[in-house]
Amino acid sequence: MIGYKVFESDWTCRGFKYEIGKTYHHEGMPVCCQEGFHFCKKLADCFDYYPFVSTNKIAFVESRGAVVSDDNKKFCTNAIKILAEIDWHTGLELVNTGQACTGLCNSGNRNSGNRNSGNCNSGNWNSGNRNSGNRNSGNRNSGNRNSGDWNSGDSNSGNCNSGNRNSGDCNSGDCNSGDCNSGTWNSGDYNSGDCNSGNCNSGDWNSGNCNSGFFNTTTPKLRFFDVETDISLQEWMDSDAYYVMRTMPTPTNMWILIEDMTIEEKILHEESETTGGYLKKVEVTTEQLDGWWQGLSDQDKAVIKNIPNFDAQKFAQITGISEELID
Repeated sequence: MIGYKVFESDWTCRGFKYEIGKTYHHEGMPVCCQEGFHFCKKLADCFDYYPFVSTNKIAFVESRGAVVSDDNKKFCTNAIKILAEIDWHTGLELVNTGQACTGLCNSGNRNSGNRNSGNCNSGNWNSGNRNSGNRNSGNRNSGNRNSGDWNSGDSNSGNCNSGNRNSGDCNSGDCNSGDCNSGTWNSGDYNSGDCNSGNCNSGDWNSGNCNSGFFNTTTPKLRFFDVETDISLQEWMDSDAYYVMRTMPTPTNMWILIEDMTIEEKILHEESETTGGYLKKVEVTTEQLDGWWQGLSDQDKAVIKNIPNFDAQKFAQITGISEELID
């Protein structure tokens, strides 16, 4: 039986020194982990028992006696011949089916980690691509155990999360099944508080929407420009003013490819070497906001100015639009 054997840098194994071309015998029957000479059919299996480091020696071997095994991975014989040395570069090709891999047991390409079936991973056990974390099935994750994409946290099944254990998207908090939450344990969306099943809550344990308190099941009436009104959240969201305001430029996230990154960006985002880029928050300038307001029709401007209790000074302060353009 032909196989592989790994040795210490001085060609010793368990204190016994071997030489290329020689045959070694052990009196009696082989017993795994006790008596005889050990080897593996697959080179990758050898590194379950030896560190995967280039200082170790690797050789083709042939058993020339009785052979036993207790797991069909590690074999033991009472007669073994050390056939030939395998250099480290050839060893890498033998343990990886992908190309240009420096890790162990990769079936994908250009992986420096171990046991990846995806490509360009520096972490381990990834089936996706360009992951620097471990056990990711998604892409471009720097965290661990993510099945989604672009996550820097751990155990996310959603996308673009910096928190942990989120099944929704764009969460910076933890354990959210909704989207865009900075709090934790939310099943709704846009919550900065915790344990909310409703939306847009800054308080905790609310099933209603837009609550800053606790244990609320209803949605409070809205205040506009610091004055109470009888308008509900749904009425506001159904209004023409809400529709127009939704067209206003807001900060966005943009994926910047590594070839488009500046030197400063590459220094600040070392993970880009693995992920191929980084997620950049793009702020909105005053010029863009002023341009948006000037581009509105007179009818749309009138719709906004008809918002209850409209105050041009406060509107300019909040939105960033120049006040002289609003008046």
